[in-house]
Amino acid sequence: MDALNTAAQPNTAPAVRIAHYPVTFFAIGMGMMGLTLAIRGAEHAFGLSRLVSPWVLGLSVVLLCAVAVGYAAKALAHPAEVKVEWKHPVRIAFFPAISISLLLAAALLDPMPQMAHVVWLLGTALQGVLALSVISAWIGHRAFQPGQLTPAWFIPAVGNVIVPLAGARLGYTEISWLFFSGGLVFWIVLLTLVVNRLMFHDPLPGKMVPTLMILVAPPAVAFTAWLRLNGEVGPFGHFLLSAAYVFALIVATQLGRFRAIPFALSWWALSFPLAALTIASFGYAEAANSEAHRLIGLSLLSVLLAVVMGLLLRTGLAIRAGTICLPE
Repeated sequence: MDALNTAAQPNTAPAVRIAHYPVTFFAIGMGMMGLTLAIRGAEHAFGLSRLVSPWVLGLSVVLLCAVAVGYAAKALAHPAEVKVEWKHPVRIAFFPAISISLLLAAALLDPMPQMAHVVWLLGTALQGVLALSVISAWIGHRAFQPGQLTPAWFIPAVGNVIVPLAGARLGYTEISWLFFSGGLVFWIVLLTLVVNRLMFHDPLPGKMVPTLMILVAPPAVAFTAWLRLNGEVGPFGHFLLSAAYVFALIVATQLGRFRAIPFALSWWALSFPLAALTIASFGYAEAANSEAHRLIGLSLLSVLLAVVMGLLLRTGLAIRAGTICLPE
């Protein structure tokens, strides 16, 4: 993710900034939609009326649309730059963030079920195409170096296990199982590769360190998907949620490294995994009637709110200062 390490060039012309508008901006959409679902989970877990989540959903949709318009402008005006991102060993993994943002249409199921249905169908089709395309690029075109492997490579797999969140409720059971199974298989494969890279090769570059949080996302999302598909926690559900907590604790041991890292879009990697863990905690609390997990979910939600507000502020300041969307 070299673009995230670019030095500030506030005087860069607007056209150049559009040309270098990164696909990683879609992490904002993922994080905000995840926050919406986390707040909705809290409202449900504590029996509260939905006074907050609709407003957060509205803000999330606005931000996602803004990000999509920006990237569409880049694709139309500078298609060659999109090809450069596709060929980038790290940024290619962020393309499914586009479909993941659509798959989080689960947030639309209650207020706008018909709209959620359409968006989910579009997101599922796009996720299938992007996931297969990314995997094809990984295995069929070039050799990758260990240093190019980061936790961001989990994103295509995470997208697959998100499909059942709305798919199961919409009645697409077989399609949901198909994506869920594929996502879990590639989670296991990529987990082995990523842990090997983290342990036996050079440390992650400074601004890539926040992507360690992505380790939490696959088991956390998979747990919620498992609840949608299976209807109860069961032993496998216990395994998934416990694995998510374990990875969260591992990432917590690295928080000291975060302090010296300047802000970059890679910091948005903190938001969606934290939201996924919050949602999973509230889901378990409801399924098992666990007061402890309600409190865990509430604690995680407090942290998530602080993180997202901080990220929105820092992103806004960076946009104002012209230190984002700069050439590599």
